Amino acid sequence: MVASSDEDGMRVLVVGLDAGCRPVLEPLFESGVTPTLRRVFEMGTSGPLDSQIPPWTASAWPSLYTGKNPGKHGVYDFLSFDGYDWDVVNASHVRARPVWELLDEHGYSSVVVNVPVTHPPGEFDGALIPGMTAPEDPPCHPPGILEDVKLACNGYRLYPQSGDEPARSIEAYERTIECRGRAFRYLCRRMDPDFGFLQFQQTDSVFHERPGDREAIEAVYGAVDDELERTLEAVDPETILVVSDHGIGPVSGPEFRVNQFLRERGDVAVRSGGEGMPNWTASWESDLLDGEDAGSSDGSPVQTAMQLAARVGITTQRVAGVLDRVGLKEPIGRRVPNALVRAASEQVDFPDSRAYVRSKSELGVRINLEGREPDGVVPPEEYDSVREEVIEALSGVTTTDGEPMFEAVEPRETCFEGPHLEAAPDVVTVPREFDTAISASLGEELFVEPMESWNHKPVGVVAAAGAGIDEGESVSSPERRASIFDVAPTICSLFDVPIDAAMDGEPLSVVEGTSAVEYPSYEVEPVTATDDGVVEDRLSDLGYL
Repeated sequence: MVASSDEDGMRVLVVGLDAGCRPVLEPLFESGVTPTLRRVFEMGTSGPLDSQIPPWTASAWPSLYTGKNPGKHGVYDFLSFDGYDWDVVNASHVRARPVWELLDEHGYSSVVVNVPVTHPPGEFDGALIPGMTAPEDPPCHPPGILEDVKLACNGYRLYPQSGDEPARSIEAYERTIECRGRAFRYLCRRMDPDFGFLQFQQTDSVFHERPGDREAIEAVYGAVDDELERTLEAVDPETILVVSDHGIGPVSGPEFRVNQFLRERGDVAVRSGGEGMPNWTASWESDLLDGEDAGSSDGSPVQTAMQLAARVGITTQRVAGVLDRVGLKEPIGRRVPNALVRAASEQVDFPDSRAYVRSKSELGVRINLEGREPDGVVPPEEYDSVREEVIEALSGVTTTDGEPMFEAVEPRETCFEGPHLEAAPDVVTVPREFDTAISASLGEELFVEPMESWNHKPVGVVAAAGAGIDEGESVSSPERRASIFDVAPTICSLFDVPIDAAMDGEPLSVVEGTSAVEYPSYEVEPVTATDDGVVEDRLSDLGYL
């Protein structure tokens, strides 16, 4: 057992910038928007930080804070599937030890604020307020701490739209970011932790919600920089790491409708009229079904027209998203009869299909395997051949300009390994340079304009400064690229704590690594449901669902 430090002050502070990357940061450094961040980068060492596949928030942050790939921690996407049913992932789906719980086993305390996929929190010496995928006002650790934070910090919010300011407004972003900093500093004053982890999500969501809006981007990063400056002054950490889960950038290539492609191959079966399997757009449909006319249907030409519209991809989901963005979802929704909405929603019939995409953000195709899925149609002896057919077909796809659609189409075991490999999609599809995107929607056109003009990129950023950092060394080089799996082993080394031998990363080259040992099996609680409409709507707003 390693004893806690007797010195006052924080030993290691990790600052998480969701989607932080050099192409975004450099202009902000040059324009003077982020002087504190720039100072951290310049006083220490920095470089690119490779993400994982998929480079999406819900899977990448657990990889970062456990040091393990999704095959070991079990989270591949914002959604978790049980047969054909789904739920938004939460911390109970993460089947690997978070680094702050590992530190706790060696006598070190932690304060963790806003890290995604940390609800419901586990037990450790310190405090945790969850981040993305948690509901507003979530259970925190220790119980009752959120109420104390709200009293001491003039309120707290997880999501910008929960306040008085208009959703997606600069004021809402700034206030949400300020909540993070105030809460973190309050908890640090109260608990004097050895380790701190403060994450900012708006550095990602501003690009999804206000793509290319320089004023909003500068406001978000300016607010983050202000909170970082106040936090560094308040907690005075010996060492600071700035990390991101992935990068972000413009998308110029098309969106590829994989399910439509598989439909044309005969792999995907389809139902319309609202009779297909339930999917994660149910909340959009329910929003459109308000009002006294919701249940009426007369087989009118309007209903027929909406059925025809569905055949060319003008579905309920897309209409609802557009209406919401222009503030007309509710008033128009009240005037659209229930049956008309269902008529315009063509759905994949999962039980009757051979292979399909369940969620675009898990970047993969699932085989409807007999004995594994509730109504599997592919016999186990045909699994390998069916999967190879799908891989071969998708590998040959080219976009309308003749460029390859995918950088790689691989069996899942090429990308992941571990006890939770079975939870992965059977085929992994990696878009070319992430300048293209996949879609789970149906429609006559295989290639369409991307729904989002900005999206995730596979390279983030890392910076390290302070005690224990060899600032003369490169944190990442062509010979030794840093990855998100290296962050947790680096944190362990900075505390001189043995690294979990099951971690996939190793300490960054700028720190002196500690030895690796085998830890006891991580005792996990049963999986609990998220089942929260606010969380689902938030993920839909950001384009993930």
